[in-house]
Amino acid sequence: MKLYLLSLCALLFSPSAHAADGSTELAMNTGWVVLASALVFFMQAGFALLESGMSRAKNAVNVMMKNYMDGCVGGIVYWLVGFGLMFGANATGWYGMSHFAPSEGQPWDFTFLLFQMMFAATAATIASGAMAERTRYSAYLVGAVVISGFIYPVFGSWVWSGAYGGQGWLAKMGFIDFAGSSVVHGVGAWCALAGILVLGPRLGRFAADGTPRVIPGHNMSLVALGGFILWLGWFGFNAGSTLAMNESLGLIALNTHLAAAAGALGAVLALRSTASPVLLSTTVNGSLGGLVGITAGCATMQPGYALVTGLIAGFVVVFGMRLMDRLRLDDVVGAVPVHGLAGVWGTVAAGLFYSGDLFSWARVSVQLIGAGAAFLWAFPLALAMYLILAKTVGLRTSTQHEQRGLDYSEHAEAGYPEFNQALTYDGSELARRT
Repeated sequence: MKLYLLSLCALLFSPSAHAADGSTELAMNTGWVVLASALVFFMQAGFALLESGMSRAKNAVNVMMKNYMDGCVGGIVYWLVGFGLMFGANATGWYGMSHFAPSEGQPWDFTFLLFQMMFAATAATIASGAMAERTRYSAYLVGAVVISGFIYPVFGSWVWSGAYGGQGWLAKMGFIDFAGSSVVHGVGAWCALAGILVLGPRLGRFAADGTPRVIPGHNMSLVALGGFILWLGWFGFNAGSTLAMNESLGLIALNTHLAAAAGALGAVLALRSTASPVLLSTTVNGSLGGLVGITAGCATMQPGYALVTGLIAGFVVVFGMRLMDRLRLDDVVGAVPVHGLAGVWGTVAAGLFYSGDLFSWARVSVQLIGAGAAFLWAFPLALAMYLILAKTVGLRTSTQHEQRGLDYSEHAEAGYPEFNQALTYDGSELARRT
């Protein structure tokens, strides 16, 4: 029976069994990319759990709402504008000029759009955790729309455009970013950095002399679960970027897993090397740093170098978080070290460990140009955007609302009503606000 099933599978999946027009291959590729899209979408849940767990209980609903709506408003604006800017006909090498709000095309066009839409939501949601606990909800959503619809797709067009004609200027130089260490994570992190600079730190985060004070998150179980979900989703993020079901998937998935595991180990070793407690939150961030780091070169380096990439990323995350403290920059979840600094390292590593052309300065120099371009594009634009929001609709919530919690002030809900109802509202106030 087993031999019969093996023979049947060989018959079904052999090239001779397919139609000459490749319809079966297209169907298989479509199925894989749709599945990968679902895995990347599931990463939104991972971000929501991780960011909520690292925040205080009084802001749990607010953090969840931001992540939930990132995928909603980000997806719509990306369909309307972002996809065209990123993948439309790019004659100049700087931005696309076609395929806005696409409603007609071949079936594969819609599959490709779906997959890329999930990436746009990921880029936008990186800023959410960094800016948590003191950002006005409406202003945050405006920022998410601008990131998903303009900042992210324009830089993406420099690297990934060409699906409908033309090629981005970084791609012409030979820049390597297979699944987005700079395109997705770098851009998201530099937007987050701009946001926290405009916002300033949370109340009590730093003493008058600049000494950092720890504001612990309320639920480390959510942090760990969010880390596991993000790790799972990353297999779709990286392997799905092949846009095909082929033999390269195994190497990409293996490199992804090795880098994540090594990133956690690197974080633990970095903590132990300075006699610091081995924190769960930092360890999870180390694994995420490994995932961000391998995202650029997951398809073009051998497993041993993927492990080295992840291990170094773990160290980068730990010491990057300490640098943020010294600069008095309040990043609630460590988004800038995890997605920004580890993203830069991963972008460089993709050139440094390129299979068949190891340690090529020419290749590494192109990678440095690309990583620098991501910062020089995303950070100034995001800084200007958040400054405008701060001066107009207001970006930071009031002191009173920050003290009481954004769940109450922004949503009239509480993530844990049994524990903090007396501190936030009574039943009559909730009834009035709803």
